Amino acid sequence: MSYVLSRPSSSQRSSLLLVVVGVHVGLFVLLMAARTVAPQIMEMPLIVDLLPAPPIDQPQAKAQPVVKPEPVRRPQPTTKTPTPVLETTTSNEPAPAAPVAAPPEVKPAPPTPPAAPAISNARFDADYLRNPAPRYPPISRRMGEEGKVILRVSVNPQGSADALEVRSSSGSSRLDESALKTVRNWKFIPAKRGDTAVQSWVLVPIIFKLEQ
Repeated sequence: MSYVLSRPSSSQRSSLLLVVVGVHVGLFVLLMAARTVAPQIMEMPLIVDLLPAPPIDQPQAKAQPVVKPEPVRRPQPTTKTPTPVLETTTSNEPAPAAPVAAPPEVKPAPPTPPAAPAISNARFDADYLRNPAPRYPPISRRMGEEGKVILRVSVNPQGSADALEVRSSSGSSRLDESALKTVRNWKFIPAKRGDTAVQSWVLVPIIFKLEQ
């Protein structure tokens, strides 16, 4: 025995296709509806129970110490003793005031004067001055006169000799005169007080000695 399956007709196939499509569309609609529905949150009422406040411990009053009343002492009768009577005299003159020592007078210390700048001595031995040596007098040379003369020279701020005098003679007036005549034309480095040239005195020794 054999069964022969007949092929479905075109109308049956169309109806089946519609059914399948409808099923898919229904499922799609259900899925979309399930996604768009927002879950609802149930609001529960908030219930607060108020608890009674704890009792506050009140400080206990301290018991005051019981003060016993002191017994009343009755005054005892006192016997009066006789006192001597003193004769006093009153005076209207005020009592002399005690002498007050006057404070010692403090004298202010005198101001310290500013230190004066140091003074440098005048000089005649600088090489750049080129002062000539005194001339040996011919007569003194022939007579063999020698000696050392010391001149005291007053040098002005310009470096010239204002005044000369013989401080110590050589023993020969000719030698002394030759030294005075030469040194009178010398140039000096004037003395200075700080950076200022000042007048001063300087000693100039000159030795006259014959060559052997």
